[in-house]
Amino acid sequence: MTITAEEAHTSTASSDEATPLWWVRTIVSWLVLFACALILLALVVVPRVSGAQAYTVLTGSMQPALSPGALVVVRPTPAEDLAAGDVITFQPYSGDPSVVTHRINGIYYDMSGQQRIYTQGDANNVADNWALVPEQVRGKLWYSVPQLGRVNLLLTGDTRVLAITAVAGGLIVYAAWMFGSGLRDRTKKKRATQLKTAGPIDEPTPSGEAAAEGVGDRHEEAGHGDSA
Repeated sequence: MTITAEEAHTSTASSDEATPLWWVRTIVSWLVLFACALILLALVVVPRVSGAQAYTVLTGSMQPALSPGALVVVRPTPAEDLAAGDVITFQPYSGDPSVVTHRINGIYYDMSGQQRIYTQGDANNVADNWALVPEQVRGKLWYSVPQLGRVNLLLTGDTRVLAITAVAGGLIVYAAWMFGSGLRDRTKKKRATQLKTAGPIDEPTPSGEAAAEGVGDRHEEAGHGDSA
């Protein structure tokens, strides 16, 4: 079988033609992988490692800074480090686990020297009707991610553990698959390039048959000489 340089060039050209599509697929895939990793970090890993707590905004009282569905991550902060303008998450009523995330609009001390914290939602026209003590404050806003809080609402208890395990495992498998796919494509391209560089490869000529044909020709010529 003969492999010509033209055929090798055609194989390489086909590989090159697929290269733009391969790059698009690779870039999009890595972007999806990166986005999933960021979501996992923002939603679970960073809060857990730093001792912070993640909450979901349910109302529009803090718009436009925090819209419904946003994820807010707050860190415990000493009362003396809080100041007017800080956004905090707090438990307004004792015994009620519900929390509110509003902005501090004033910090004062009552006659007994107890610190009192007053808050108000950015979208509200009036201040809140409670005066908080430091023990009611869960933490100061660290960062927020729009709409990611909706995912946080779905992931609770065992569902969160299962989702974390599935996403982490999926990311590892997907990364391994992408690496293997890229390595395989590069190997194919390298092989096609080597075939192009080697040039035509001809089949070997059967030397025994050619030699026999040569001997026959010489015998025929000798016979013609005798008849003459």
